[in-house]
Amino acid sequence: MNTSTEAMTIDTAAVRAFFDSLAPAWDSGRITREDILREIMDFAGITPGCRVLDVACGTGVLFPCYLERGAAAVTGIDLSPEMARIAREKHRDRRLTVLAGDVEEAELGEFDRIVVLNALPHFPDPARLLSCLGDRLAPGGRLTVAHDRCRDSINGHHQRKASAVSLGLPPAEETAELFPLSLHVDTVIDGERFYVVSGAL
Repeated sequence: MNTSTEAMTIDTAAVRAFFDSLAPAWDSGRITREDILREIMDFAGITPGCRVLDVACGTGVLFPCYLERGAAAVTGIDLSPEMARIAREKHRDRRLTVLAGDVEEAELGEFDRIVVLNALPHFPDPARLLSCLGDRLAPGGRLTVAHDRCRDSINGHHQRKASAVSLGLPPAEETAELFPLSLHVDTVIDGERFYVVSGAL
């Protein structure tokens, strides 16, 4: 996490440009931890028939997980047009819709499950984001924020490679406090293998 005494801010346009530049090599440089992704899907409550919103979907790393679990419809949205373009090209299934844009501004319907994987530090106002996402949950819906690595690993990587576009990942307990009061947070994990905060209406 950024330790400057001044309040850290990030610019949405800079985040978009940063991830656009990384998109072409994104998949080749990623180590997919399938066992951890399966556990995250469990905590996120991905079950047959659910409608999923994948926030900051990148190139669609979670799309196969959703489809394997029988999701009825998956909408992926990413601020980076290049990430979204690659996701569309890689994953062709009638249940998938991929959008490029700011999730806080996009016209979207209601979802049974909303997942934010490996992305929270790149949003300028995490509390505002989570409030916005909470408003897009259907009755009984669940919102999950997760990272498939531990917090220290994420923050170390961001300090080295992405300090200009990352606020840093706070302790899971702090993220849980940012969740809308309408949600019951029942999962708070800040472990050595992964990070998950999840709550349901």
